[in-house]
Amino acid sequence: MLEYAAATSNATNKITAVATDAGDTVTIMNGETEIQSGQSATWAEGENTVTITVADRDDPTKETEYEVTVTYTPGE
Repeated sequence: MLEYAAATSNATNKITAVATDAGDTVTIMNGETEIQSGQSATWAEGENTVTITVADRDDPTKETEYEVTVTYTPGE
């Protein structure tokens, strides 16, 4: 798993993830909630875990997982 961190405020809430190979599939989870790429996420105050999973089109059992910890501070 690859891990990243980001910060957000009221002004930003969209998540976009695109696989470099157009045939691969991308799944975005904000905690237990699936988010479609380019759609808005609902953040809880503090740390939120976003997991992005990319599955290989030729071998769907081959997946790469990315974890992003998004820290939300309301009112900024």
